[in-house]
This record gives sequence, C-alpha cells and structure tokens, in this order.
Amino acid sequence: MRNYEIMFIVRPTLTDEEIKAVGKNFEKVLTDNGANVTNFKELGQRELAYEINDFKTGYYFLINLESSDDKAIKEFDRLALISKDVVRHLITKLED
Repeated sequence: MRNYEIMFIVRPTLTDEEIKAVGKNFEKVLTDNGANVTNFKELGQRELAYEINDFKTGYYFLINLESSDDKAIKEFDRLALISKDVVRHLITKLED
C-alpha cells in the first residue's frame, strides 16, 4: 500500500453546505476507486499566499489515504482539474 496526502482549496464564494458537499464528493471519488481514506480534515477558510483567479481566500481540505494503485489518485486529479469549485490541489506521495 502506498500512502498519499492530498490538499485542495475550494473557492470561498460557495455556501457552507456546498463547500462540505464538494469535500464529501471528492472523498467519495477516492473511496469509489479503491483508496482507503485514513484522515479527512476540513482546515477552514484561510488567506492565500497570492491571489488565484481573483480569490484572496480559500477553504482548505486535507486528505490522507492509502491505495494499492494510482487509479484513485489519477481520477481525483482529473476531476479536480475539471472542477470549477477547486481553486488548487496538491497530491503528495508519502515515503514509508
């Protein structure tokens, strides 16, 4: 099993319910593709280091997961790039 950490930022113009729904949808994408989510944290709204797409703040999520292959990671990456709700995302493979 490989360990990964994903951090993604959701645009702040969404309502609280929509922000939580985006987080849960991406968690479901990972689990549906064979990943085991070990930790899911909503880090809240924070100021960005620099302006991205006219946003000065964003709503942060942090996910730790285990996966035997990279199918879930590739699907998450594909959907995060397409999504208008995700401002930025970063996927990191953790060393054992």
